[in-house]
Amino acid sequence: MSWTATILTLFPEMFPGPLGQSLAGRALENGTWNCDVRDLRAFGLGRHNAVDDTPFGGGAGMVMRADVVDTALDSVSRQDGAPCVYLTPRGRPLAQADIRRYVAGPGVTLLCGRYEGVDERVLEARSIEQISIGDYVLSGGETAALVLLDACVRLLPGVMGSAESSVEESFSDGLLEYPHYTRPAEWQGRTVPDVLLSGNHAAIARWRREQSERVTRERRPDLWAAHLSHSSSRPSVQEGQSL
Repeated sequence: MSWTATILTLFPEMFPGPLGQSLAGRALENGTWNCDVRDLRAFGLGRHNAVDDTPFGGGAGMVMRADVVDTALDSVSRQDGAPCVYLTPRGRPLAQADIRRYVAGPGVTLLCGRYEGVDERVLEARSIEQISIGDYVLSGGETAALVLLDACVRLLPGVMGSAESSVEESFSDGLLEYPHYTRPAEWQGRTVPDVLLSGNHAAIARWRREQSERVTRERRPDLWAAHLSHSSSRPSVQEGQSL
């Protein structure tokens, strides 16, 4: 079966959106993945298919009802190992490790919030993962869902042209990626580092590792600290032992 992304949203026309183009679009056409979009309004209540109501305790805005979201989730054929994710700035930051975990399973169900969010009770009752793509507020979870799906689809088997690309890119080992260069070798007085023109693959590998560490240390001290902590926690290889 294809890896399936089930999206619960009030704006189904937003999908597949940009994921219908380029590599993700071709993978969608050839059946590598499936985009199953469900309109939350179809599960709404009353003549106007209401999906939200005013918050208890007062305050501005509206809250998406627990009973409506619960009914919508019941309509989804859940497969073992397919998590349900709610996109929200209150969630923990999305990481590449999460993407690899989602891709390793049969798919993922994404709940896209709107208004002031979703009634907390359904999130707790369903043990829904709460994920954020950054410390800022969007109009709804749809854009965040597209980001998460783009990161997933590109890792599906056969989507990317080179398997090495996903191994060497940013976050694959907790570091940011090294700088890239191509022709011409000199541009506006700026030259490509000599080591990249040397043909010495061992030296190139060392340079790229050093650059990854430098860029991470300078631009993402949080990632660098985590990398150092992870490296120091690895057991050392004693003399006579083998890896």
